[in-house]
Amino acid sequence: MKVTSDLRVIILGAAAGGGLPQWNCGCLNCAVARDPGSALSPQSQSSLAVSLDGESWAVFNASPDIRQQIQANRLLQPRRLRHSPIKSIVLTNGDIDHLAGLLVLREKQAFTVFSTASIAQIIDDNPIFRVLDPQLVQRKTVAIEERFFPLPGLEARLFAVPGKVPLFLEEGEPDSDVEGEQTVGLELKVGAKRVCYIPGCAMVSEGIAARLEGVDALFFDGTLFSDDEMIATGTGHKTGRRMGHMPIDGEGGSLEALGGISIQRKVYVHINNTNPIWRSGPERTRVEGHGFEVGFDGMEICL
Repeated sequence: MKVTSDLRVIILGAAAGGGLPQWNCGCLNCAVARDPGSALSPQSQSSLAVSLDGESWAVFNASPDIRQQIQANRLLQPRRLRHSPIKSIVLTNGDIDHLAGLLVLREKQAFTVFSTASIAQIIDDNPIFRVLDPQLVQRKTVAIEERFFPLPGLEARLFAVPGKVPLFLEEGEPDSDVEGEQTVGLELKVGAKRVCYIPGCAMVSEGIAARLEGVDALFFDGTLFSDDEMIATGTGHKTGRRMGHMPIDGEGGSLEALGGISIQRKVYVHINNTNPIWRSGPERTRVEGHGFEVGFDGMEICL
């Protein structure tokens, strides 16, 4: 199979955990997304797919919605009786919205799972993941900054991003900006082209800012527009930073932190159901005025 230098990225899921609409939420966004006549379409949970040739694909984070994401994207569907174009899964943290989709992919299909040792340990500690046949599903541990290839010709590196442990591993008040193996970003290189994917980020450190300089496309954590969004909407009691996500707006937000960095295309992903940027309004106008795009299911970027 000939590998070209074309890098093709499809957003499989643009929403944060719970998707849009969230099953038990009646907030404005969820109500609008349930209306088939509205301009806001339902959005599935956080995931990207990448290919160099349109035939073989790597998926970044295994969303619980992966079955419907495959159904919505013909390029990821089987070509014959038992087949999948998905050759690898790369995990950026151990959150449910990035991990649970592995259980959906349990029907005796070969692929490779790449993750850090810390994320691999979460899988090891949960016997339910043994439904993935080890004779077919290879699991490869990748060190921070180690070069690996989720597809032939697609160079990748995981890098530490400030964040916290998954919710189900929290004990007491967790540190929400630890840099280690629990939360990572992903850098992809094909020839001179570079793409970074950071669906969870508590803050943009100097190291991350330096890495992002000059990238051709960035898919970045857009969970909440404001830090107190869930409190203000009555949908939760935690701030964005307490959840390990920097807000888009406000002091220290991603609009400010990324504003001085030269990035060709900037796309928000992992967007919470409460986030007002889903709809037309001043918040979305502000985001777009800073050169960001609001990601959506099925959005495709080719480099």
